Parts: sequence; C-alpha cells; structure tokens
Amino acid sequence: MGERATLQTRVYLGLLRGVNVGGNNRLPMSELRSLFVSLGFENVRTLIQSGNVIFQSSQVPMSSSLESAIAERFGISTDVVLRTASDLEVVVHDNPFPTGDAARVYVGFMAGRPSTSVVSALDELRVGADEFVVSGTEIYLYLSTGMGQSKLPSHLTRRIKIPITMRNWNTVKELAELAAS
Repeated sequence: MGERATLQTRVYLGLLRGVNVGGNNRLPMSELRSLFVSLGFENVRTLIQSGNVIFQSSQVPMSSSLESAIAERFGISTDVVLRTASDLEVVVHDNPFPTGDAARVYVGFMAGRPSTSVVSALDELRVGADEFVVSGTEIYLYLSTGMGQSKLPSHLTRRIKIPITMRNWNTVKELAELAAS
C-alpha cells in the first residue's frame, strides 16, 4: 500500500491594502476573521485595524481568491499581499536601516517582484533625506519626516506599478512575532 502524502500546515499573513485608512474601505476585523474562518483557514487572528491577518492553512492561499471573497462579502476592492511566517522573518532580519529611528522605518510589501529595469529607474527618486532599498518583493523605506510628510511612498507606488501595501516597522516586528508563535 502506498503512503498518503501529508500536507504541512503553514502560517500565512494576508496584508490588505487600503482598508480602514482615513475612514475609507471600513472593514471590521472581527468580520474579516469570520470570513477567513469560513474559507477554511485555521487559527485566524488580526492585528490592529489596518487589515493584517495571520492564519494557518495546509493549502497555499491565493491572493485573487481572497480579494474576490472580500469584494463579495464586504463590497470592498482591495489587494491582498500574502507572505509566510518565514518570509516575514527574512524581512525583519534584512532590514537595511537597523540603526535608524524605528518610527521612521516602513516596509512596502509588493504583490510581485519588480523588474531590474524598473528598480534601476527608481534611482532618480533618491532626493533629500528619505531613503529606500528594494529587496525582492519588499521595499524598505526610511522616511526622515514620517509617512504623512513624505511624497516618496506615492512616487514609488506609481513607478513600480505593482500593488504595494505599507506597514510601519513596529507593526512588521509584531506581525513577525505573532506569526512565529
């Protein structure tokens, strides 16, 4: 008799773009958790109100399926960027601004990897004290005046043309800790 393959359960993070920001795309996290449970995911948790979902699954989740389910249930069109717990460990470990003021460090989680030519063309945006580093499907930012004052995130988003959802460094670290536990 052949052995049956056992699917390993993994921890995933679903990072929603643009929910509960400035009163737009209002989405209660308790209802978002319920949706994820109804989709068959386990140990579903959320962190703060900006659409951070930690969950377990033996199946690889698909962003497009999650986006469709959110649109159908809540009438909200949002991008869902997925990462595994181990992906997030790498993001924390690879922070190119470890000695900078953590309140000024942000990570942009991209839905895909930008081409080398797109990344090279971003160099012209290196003006002033704000800094950024593109690493795979993440873009790290050090915003000297904070997110609200810098134009760099919106310029990067327009140039990269890949859905990006931003998280501050404290949220990234907290998500990594929750995903690891």
